[in-house]
Amino acid sequence: MKKPYHHGELRQALVDAARALVHDRGESGFSLSDACRRAGVSTAAPYRHFADKHEILAEVAAQGFIDMTNRSRAETTRHPVGSPERIVALGRVYFNFAISEPALFRMMFGQKPGIAENNRLWATGEECFAYVVQEVVSFCDANRIAGDAQLIALQLWTMVHGAASLTIDGDYAKVAPGLDVEGLIADAANRLLFSLPRTPSA
Repeated sequence: MKKPYHHGELRQALVDAARALVHDRGESGFSLSDACRRAGVSTAAPYRHFADKHEILAEVAAQGFIDMTNRSRAETTRHPVGSPERIVALGRVYFNFAISEPALFRMMFGQKPGIAENNRLWATGEECFAYVVQEVVSFCDANRIAGDAQLIALQLWTMVHGAASLTIDGDYAKVAPGLDVEGLIADAANRLLFSLPRTPSA
């Protein structure tokens, strides 16, 4: 049975179906026909909203960044502005997102032709990182940190992204079975944050 979606609902239904397929099969196992079948629509339906397979996958990845940003905002509000706990919370959200949707995570940061150069994907990725920088700026201001907030954010991102990738690939499981990766991330983030130089008090 084909579902009678309204215009905007059809687009999102196709994106949701594509995301579910990426989760189950990975990017390489995705096809537009399978997405249509999962959404319960005709094979002509995607072309009302997307030029091709790459465009719908780019939208899936873009919405992944939007989800990550929204989860980060929700989690950081649990802690005081400028506190190290907010920074650690960002890392926790990033890590848990990666291990819960590894195929989507890889696609978000992959360089596949037809996807990586998508403008909306770039914009949502930049917005996601901008929120991390914003939180690092607040931390630096609250703790009189003397340094480049964007560089600090890049250091933190590099650490968490690496830990997430090593977990997804099973490398930690091979060399350190039972490792508390979230604890490792929190400890490393705190060590970095508290090793940063402070400006003298006025």
